[in-house]
Amino acid sequence: MRQAAFVTRSPEILGGTPVFTGTRVPVQTLLDHLEAGDRLADFLESFPSVKREQAVGFLEEAAKALLDRVA
Repeated sequence: MRQAAFVTRSPEILGGTPVFTGTRVPVQTLLDHLEAGDRLADFLESFPSVKREQAVGFLEEAAKALLDRVA
């Protein structure tokens, strides 16, 4: 799955905030939870509309993009 399949951005959904595809859960919410020390499992339990594959895929793509930038 490509990142585009994990994340959607549309002016009709939360004013264009990037959200997990098929949900209204902002990607930033996952990052906020992880920054606060929450486990991925805790986030997924709190937001059951987000699939584990989406969250992990997004994090993998974000890490790859960051590493590509600094390389």
